Amino acid sequence: MTTSVSDRVQKHRTGLRASGLRPVQIWVPDTGRPGFAEECRRQSRLLLNDPLEQETLEWLAAAADTDDWE
Repeated sequence: MTTSVSDRVQKHRTGLRASGLRPVQIWVPDTGRPGFAEECRRQSRLLLNDPLEQETLEWLAAAADTDDWE
């Protein structure tokens, strides 16, 4: 007999919960929304000469594990 999609999804989620996992929902910016790219540029320009931003970027570069990158 065929199992409905909702039954299969529920079984999958039950298995994940039994493994000690829980669902998490996050909301992220819609990159396809009109004005998104311009807002990214605006925010980037605000940080262009910010000394704390430079310090953060330097820290990230030092902490990054890029040895195996090609």
